[in-house]
Amino acid sequence: MMEEMKVSVKVPMDRVGVIIGKNGSTLKELQEKTKTRMSVEENDVLIEGKSLYVWKARDIIRAIARGFSPVRAMRLLKDQYMLDIIDLSEYLPTEKAIKRVKARIIGKNGRTRELIEEHTGVFVSVYGKTVALIGSMEGLDVARRAVEMLIEGSKHSTVYAYLEQNRTV
Repeated sequence: MMEEMKVSVKVPMDRVGVIIGKNGSTLKELQEKTKTRMSVEENDVLIEGKSLYVWKARDIIRAIARGFSPVRAMRLLKDQYMLDIIDLSEYLPTEKAIKRVKARIIGKNGRTRELIEEHTGVFVSVYGKTVALIGSMEGLDVARRAVEMLIEGSKHSTVYAYLEQNRTV
């Protein structure tokens, strides 16, 4: 039997409305699909319920907080999908460096991000100081490495070749 538990997730203020949804519709749907109870206080989301469901709900809330749409975040309900968050401030020393690397990850007209998604089947969200990824274990490994290569300063052509060689979809 699963234990009851509570967790709190910090959410940027500009993402709270996305989590709540129009007239509370998104929050209600999240609670129904995750079999949990949720409440929002300022920029904290409190999640209560059976442990397995709470962990799933926590990942969905974290994904929305990191810029994903609720629809994309709900993919985390499926067991084969996982969330991976890369904190750029752990790799880069300044705001300027973070901004430059975010631009590299997104690419001209979003092309680099798009290629990572197309070759790995992983959804990519660049938000704040983070790059969040939703996908299968196999796809996440390749997508994370591609992002790390861009952070480390690899040429885009090198990253594209890596993605082509390690295509997971």
